[in-house]
Amino acid sequence: VFDEGAQLEEGTMKGALLLLSSVSVLLQGVGSCPEKCFCHPSSNSVDCSGRGLAETPSDLPPWTLTLFLQDNRIHWLPALAFRSIPLLTTLNLSNNSLSNVASNAFYGLWHLQVLNLSQNSLLSLESNLAHALPRLRELDVSSNSLSCLPTSLDEPWENLTVLNVQQNHLPHLKRALLESMPRLKLVLLKDNPWKCNCHLLGLKLWLERFTFEGGVTDGVVCGVPEPWNGKDLLSIPHELYQPCPLPPSLNEQPGSPSEEALKSPENNSGSRNPSECEVKPKPRPVNLRRAVATVVITGVVCGIVCLMMLAAAIYGCAYAAITARYQGRPLVSTGESEKMAGGKELMDRSPA
Repeated sequence: VFDEGAQLEEGTMKGALLLLSSVSVLLQGVGSCPEKCFCHPSSNSVDCSGRGLAETPSDLPPWTLTLFLQDNRIHWLPALAFRSIPLLTTLNLSNNSLSNVASNAFYGLWHLQVLNLSQNSLLSLESNLAHALPRLRELDVSSNSLSCLPTSLDEPWENLTVLNVQQNHLPHLKRALLESMPRLKLVLLKDNPWKCNCHLLGLKLWLERFTFEGGVTDGVVCGVPEPWNGKDLLSIPHELYQPCPLPPSLNEQPGSPSEEALKSPENNSGSRNPSECEVKPKPRPVNLRRAVATVVITGVVCGIVCLMMLAAAIYGCAYAAITARYQGRPLVSTGESEKMAGGKELMDRSPA
């Protein structure tokens, strides 16, 4: 009995030690901090900035709400890169070497509100970003190499209020993308090579409504075409924009010029005819041109008639003046008339 009691007591002590060790391991995992980072449990923040990191730390404490990873050498984000910190609300990845981001790299960050990806080498953004980060309020992708943004998002980005795309390579920005962000209050767009042709008319219309409703923007400064270089997009009249021409029909006969143009290497590379989509003056309606022609012809006819009337008036005045001048005196003087009368009398008196 004594032996059985001793064995039971020993087993209980081993169980207690195992439980204690397990709890201690769990507590150590919860309170762990990456080797090159500074953890601040009081503010639920982890600072790993400027530590020469080439990838995101994998042993971040799950209580992390704010993570600073700026000024490192991180060049890509794998899938589920932040799955160990699902409560994260602020993520700063600025001034790294990011050029590749997996489509589901931010998956699981349902509470993220601020994302800073500025000063990297990003070439594009995923259209499912709104689905992965539904509560995001501020997105900064300035100072990257973005030449295009998604035409539209997979779903509306209901909570986004700040969008910064300054200092990229954006020539155009689709109106549909901005309309999928209904709560935007601040949009920063400067320092992009904006091409102010027909493709940017949608952005112009959206900006006019956005500013009218109280939104704030730093404006779009045109790069090309030459007449609008350096001018604000909102200052260009609507009349100078025309709808973009539709691509040539694919149903044309084989060998037609348009089909050959579509097959040409230049069109296959994605470039467009430089003459297309250029800003052109709005043509006057046919009725307006006819009205202008009618006014011009009427003016010419009226001018000729007026000149003829003026000439007739001058001629009449001259004739009246000459007539009045000679009616005011006799045609032959008195002395000459007496001489003529005397001569006539002598002729009467002379013998027949």
